[in-house]
Amino acid sequence: MLQNSAFGRWFLISVSLVIISLVFWNTYSFFNSLKENERVKMEIWTEAQKEFATQDLSSSQLLLVQTIMASNTTTPMISFSHNDNSYNSRNLDEEILENPEKRDRLVASYTSQNTPITSEYKGKKQNTIYYGNSPLINKLKYYPLLLILIIALFIAALYFFYRTSRSAETNRLWAGMAKETAHQIGTPLSSLLGWSEILKSENVNPEYLDEMNKDIKRLEMIADRFGKVGSVPVLHEHDIVKETIEAYEYLKLRTSKLVDFKIDIPSEAIIVALNPQLFSWTIENLVKNGIDAMKGKGIIHIGMYQKENHVIIKITDAGKGISRKDFKNVFKPGFTTKKRGWGLGLSLAKRIIEEYHNGRIKVCNSVIGEGTTMEIVMKVTQ
Repeated sequence: MLQNSAFGRWFLISVSLVIISLVFWNTYSFFNSLKENERVKMEIWTEAQKEFATQDLSSSQLLLVQTIMASNTTTPMISFSHNDNSYNSRNLDEEILENPEKRDRLVASYTSQNTPITSEYKGKKQNTIYYGNSPLINKLKYYPLLLILIIALFIAALYFFYRTSRSAETNRLWAGMAKETAHQIGTPLSSLLGWSEILKSENVNPEYLDEMNKDIKRLEMIADRFGKVGSVPVLHEHDIVKETIEAYEYLKLRTSKLVDFKIDIPSEAIIVALNPQLFSWTIENLVKNGIDAMKGKGIIHIGMYQKENHVIIKITDAGKGISRKDFKNVFKPGFTTKKRGWGLGLSLAKRIIEEYHNGRIKVCNSVIGEGTTMEIVMKVTQ
């Protein structure tokens, strides 16, 4: 299946390249044909001018010559008379001949475009015609560039459509997996709740049951999180300061004493439209990533402040740091610098903050060997 898909893509690319090559070749041939026709026309015009200058024509011949000379209404040209060293122009502003510098530049330009045509009479040079490309040829000259631009835009549109469709397919896959995970966790959870009630009746140490119930509630929250990732979560106004402190306290109690937690957040409430379960999941992912980067030992700092109508949360670790080229890559699914792990934590955090909460998350700063600061920005509702 994959081989057929790859073959199909390369076949389409090959056909497209052949078509583009044919279009360019035909355009080039047509351009040269027009140039050649223009050359023939100018040679006929030059011959007609020479005949007109002889003044030895019958009335019918004179009419034909005048008709030929009058037929050139598009090709710009400058005629130099060798007899009196004078210049004449056709299909150009007369002001150009009055300015020798402009005239000489135009003559040089026409010479680079087309070889000048010189007429002779009785072995002596009579006139030299310098002519440029007609408006039609000038337009056709830029046609390949326009074609390249159109093709580039077409390819960009195809690529964008391909990336969007792949992204939508991936999102549907992750949503389906999240829902299925929540469903699968639900079955053993129900069983654990039943066993908890049985143990109560067996006079088991209450402290053991309390700890067990805490873990059961934790599993319920995890199942709830996965269920919300698999669908569009409902947002309500909550105090983000309170929610952050709760996530901080939970992590602090369940993390090694080798990790020193520091928190610096406002004392007053900051109201934000959010889903508490998903928001706490984001904080946990960022903190755990920081702990992993420090190899389980160091300082984790959580800071928060309000700036105008936004609240900014910064989580800083003292880990190994992230190279600048990977600032955006760390949020891609599957990207990880750890030997173990799926590389989904930060991609989930990005989805939760940006897609569900209309906020922003990024690597604020990172120095190799010193640490990393992650930044979350969310809009304040009150």
